[in-house]
Amino acid sequence: MNKIHPAREMAIGFAVGIIANTLGVLLYIWLFSDLGIADAYAAAVQQGHVGSLLALGAILNLFAFFGFLKLRRDHRARGVLMATVLTALVILYYKLFGG
Repeated sequence: MNKIHPAREMAIGFAVGIIANTLGVLLYIWLFSDLGIADAYAAAVQQGHVGSLLALGAILNLFAFFGFLKLRRDHRARGVLMATVLTALVILYYKLFGG
């Protein structure tokens, strides 16, 4: 039986978390904005709402996190959690320094 290294599993989870967050942001823009992606991002920067946009995108990480836990892929869930913490730090940066 070939055991996968925990660091590799966490890297996979981290990548899934970043992808889920990106897809969440794009989905939010697509559903709730009349603008294109680039225009919606530019408007979010101009209005100081990039942090809020990233936070709404991170909602999809909940599904990835709990999905991995249900499948007993704890290291992958940990990677998703690391991606979510990174997103929180980026949001904090935008809130404190305005990007």
